Amino acid sequence: MAGIFRKNDTAGRAAGLPRHIAIIMDGNGRWATRRGLPRTAGHKAGAETFRRIATYCKNIGVQYLTVYAFSTENWKRSADEVGAIMGLLKKYLLEAVDTMEKDQIRLRFFGDMTPIAPELQALAQQTDAISDQLAPGDFQANICLNYGGRDELLRGIRRFAAECAAGEKKPEELDEGLFSSYLDSAGIPDPELIIRPSGELRLSNFLLWQCAYSEFYFTDVLWPDFDEAEMDRAIAAYQARDRRFGGVKK
Repeated sequence: MAGIFRKNDTAGRAAGLPRHIAIIMDGNGRWATRRGLPRTAGHKAGAETFRRIATYCKNIGVQYLTVYAFSTENWKRSADEVGAIMGLLKKYLLEAVDTMEKDQIRLRFFGDMTPIAPELQALAQQTDAISDQLAPGDFQANICLNYGGRDELLRGIRRFAAECAAGEKKPEELDEGLFSSYLDSAGIPDPELIIRPSGELRLSNFLLWQCAYSEFYFTDVLWPDFDEAEMDRAIAAYQARDRRFGGVKK
């Protein structure tokens, strides 16, 4: 089944290839534990899976891929595990700075970056600057780092409230479109498809506003084992859905 969706496959687009796919990258630790390896080994394998799946999504014509890399709650994990995740992120960002322009891949971050190490913040700013130079239609990967859906909503609400207090906005002006502009995902479409590997059946505080009409795909496959064939299965399941957005078919 792998490879059935091509970038210029008009039949695939007509069947509803998602423009934006979001993934909760779950199961790294369990993948490692089952193999008698440290949890950090699972995160390393998961990072390679992200690289491969992002490339695949770009090649088949998906425009946006958003991944849940590190939540606001993940700071509760051991210092070693958090350090390993941040180290992998640094490695990925250093590579991205060198390859984004050549590969025509934009990279953005969702989440509160203030607690992140200054070195990583600086690298994220570099990827932002490179992304700004690329074409708006180029593939975009969004990495949710120190991200939580409730935290994102609160940050957006505070920004709007501050503008109201300053006389720049009026409360009655607020509608869904305006509020969306205060979120980390401002300017990009909501995800049509949200995928969660590892067998868990919950959102875990991920894209709570944006998921209002998303389709969900759950699989028992752990994230490091998630491959192109599994992505094809997720897309095929999405394409079989009847999306009515609250209406009825005539």
